[in-house]
Amino acid sequence: MKGETGMSTATTAAAAAAHRTASAGPHRAARRALAALALCAASALAFALPAAPALAAGSAAESAVRADAVPGKPSVQLSEKEAGKGGSITVKGRGWRPKALLTLLICGQNMIGGTNACANGDGRAVTTGADGTFRKSLPVAEPPKPCPCVVHVATVTGAADAADAAFKVAGHPVAPLPKESSGGRLAVLDQPRLAGSSGLLNWFGAPPQRELTVTVGNLGSAPAKDPVFEVGTSHGVFAPQWEEQQWRGTVPAGKKAEVKLPVELAAGAHGDYQISLKYGGKVLVEQPWGVGRPWGVTLFWVLLCLVVPTAVFRAGMAVVDRVRPPARPTRGSPARTRRPRDARSRRSGGGRRARNGTARGGPAEGPGTPGDSGALPWFTPDTAPSTTTSSERPTSKGSM
Repeated sequence: MKGETGMSTATTAAAAAAHRTASAGPHRAARRALAALALCAASALAFALPAAPALAAGSAAESAVRADAVPGKPSVQLSEKEAGKGGSITVKGRGWRPKALLTLLICGQNMIGGTNACANGDGRAVTTGADGTFRKSLPVAEPPKPCPCVVHVATVTGAADAADAAFKVAGHPVAPLPKESSGGRLAVLDQPRLAGSSGLLNWFGAPPQRELTVTVGNLGSAPAKDPVFEVGTSHGVFAPQWEEQQWRGTVPAGKKAEVKLPVELAAGAHGDYQISLKYGGKVLVEQPWGVGRPWGVTLFWVLLCLVVPTAVFRAGMAVVDRVRPPARPTRGSPARTRRPRDARSRRSGGGRRARNGTARGGPAEGPGTPGDSGALPWFTPDTAPSTTTSSERPTSKGSM
């Protein structure tokens, strides 16, 4: 409003000066008119210059607000740099992902050994706001490792983000940081892969085998020569069983390499397994592995349960047939049983007649003939009637 008033006043003064010079002569009037126009332009420029810094300041403030609204690199701030056990500090953060779940821990040795160097039992969790900021009170606890200590803030779900802030626990011992044994600091750069497949032997219970392939990069300043990895296998809720494996090769500083390590499970393993890779006390990757059931083993046991009882039953029946006594004949039974010959039957004439009849080519006596003692159980060989004698007298030739 003040600028508009000044501009109207200058315009009025210029118009009055032009009116005054109109009667004064044509040349003088033209010069005075030009001077009045220059005065108006200078006045307008003078009133417009103070408004430019204000506009610039407003645009800068608006851009600053927008920059704060856009989440950037996560950062952590502490209310105090040193505190003793039993106290508490306030942890503030900004630049985090909105609505993200974070964990707050006090760790020793600058968290070189991972969360094993942190006071996990006294940690806290917090959820960031819509603008990516948070504020949380954290109790001071002594970590299991000596200082230098840090307050470690990391995401729990989603994309991995972490930030550390230096902190000193009063009264906690301080020790030098451990030196890196391999001379390099390896990190996984790509998703791991399990190469290989199951065969016929695995279907019958052979140990499943795969090859874990990962791409690692050396983030340290020294090359990593022949690094030693730890490969762990876990099933269900059980803890992984670790096995050291040395990879032959060198990963130069700032370079990457492809590492292949064999993985083998126990014989007959099946179900959901998880393969983990650890280096320098830190878990690098975790890869799930679904192992099929060895149905060949199941088929073998089913056949074994059917064949073995059948074979035992048949062997038992064969033994019973051999050891049981022969069946005794009954009266009227058509079956013929062999009886042992005693001395009287050998001396009897029936035996000689049987041999003579066979030698002469006569028909052998069958089981139904009268001379068979086996068909007449109530006669003994001595009392049986002879079939060669007859009560009829032969007739003479020519008699009637």
